[in-house]
Amino acid sequence: MSIPEIAKLGHVGLITTDLEKSLVFFKEVVGLEETEVKNGTVYLRAWGDFEHHTLSIREGSESCVDHIAWKAKREEDVEKFAELLAFSGTEVTWVKEGEEAGQGSAIRFQLPSQHTFEIYFKMDKPLADEDRRSVLKNQTYKSWRKGISPRRIDHVNILSSYDAKEITNYLINSLGFKLREYIKAPDDSYAGSWLSVTNLVHDIAVSFDPTSPTENQIHHISYWLDDAQDLLRAADILSENGIKFKGPGKHGISQAMYIYVEDPGSGLRVELFTGGYLIFEPDWDPIEWTLDEMDIGFTYWGDQMDTNRENNPTIKA
Repeated sequence: MSIPEIAKLGHVGLITTDLEKSLVFFKEVVGLEETEVKNGTVYLRAWGDFEHHTLSIREGSESCVDHIAWKAKREEDVEKFAELLAFSGTEVTWVKEGEEAGQGSAIRFQLPSQHTFEIYFKMDKPLADEDRRSVLKNQTYKSWRKGISPRRIDHVNILSSYDAKEITNYLINSLGFKLREYIKAPDDSYAGSWLSVTNLVHDIAVSFDPTSPTENQIHHISYWLDDAQDLLRAADILSENGIKFKGPGKHGISQAMYIYVEDPGSGLRVELFTGGYLIFEPDWDPIEWTLDEMDIGFTYWGDQMDTNRENNPTIKA
C-alpha cells in the first residue's frame, strides 16, 4: 500500500466578527476574486489560483480560523490518511461532499496544539466569469484587475504555547512534511520551524510563544506576489487606503521579502510575500538557527515586526 501524501496548501476557512470590513479588505484592497456565496460563506481566490477557493469567510461571534485545508495527492489518500491518523490515536471526523462549496468529501482532525486541519482531494476548478477571465488559458482571472492582486496563496504560520518541536514532529511523522529550517533553543526545544510538502521553503511555519493566549493561534496566512516591485506597489495601495502595515523587509529564514497587514474585520494578519528560495535536493539538511541569531533570521533588513504581545495580536484557530 502506498503512503498517503499531501500535495499542497489548499485553503483557509476564516470566521470574522465584521464580514463587511473583511470583504472590503480581501476583495477590494488585497484584490481576491469572489467565486461563490453559499449559506452565508463567501468563497475567494487569487487571480492565479485554479481551485474553487483559497479563502472562505463567514461571520461569527468570535474571529478565528475555522480550519486549514490541505489537498491530498490522490483521491484514495484522503481515506488512507483517515485510517492512519485514527490508528495513531488522532480523532478524525468526515466532512460530506458539498458541505463546503466546490469541495468533495474531506476529513478534519486536530494537531496536538488543537489547530484544526482538513484534508481533501476533489475540488471544483471553475472558469472565471467571461468579463473577469484572462485571455491566457493557463491563468484563471485577468491579472492586476483590482487591488494588490497577489497571484496565489502561499503558506500559513501557526502560533502556539504548545511544544513546537512536538508539533513539528507530528507534521513530519503523521502528515509527511519535510523540515526545511528551524530555530533551536539551548534546551533542545524549538522556537520555530519551517516545513513543506512542495519545493517551497515552507508551506507551513510553526511559531512558539509561551505567552500565547491559547495553544491554537494563527500568526498569519500568506499570499504570493511575483516580485519586489509588486511588494512596493502593495505598500502604496495599503497607504492609499489608510491601512497601517509592517515592512517592507526581508527575512533571513526563507530569504523572502514581506509586508504584514491585518484584516480590519477579523484581526487576521496577512503576509504579502515574495522572493525566497526553492528546494529541489531530495537529501536536504534542515538549516539550524540559534536564538542569538534571530536578528538576522527574522529581519535580515527592513521594518521589523513588533514582538510585544499587546502590539502583535493573533486570532484563535
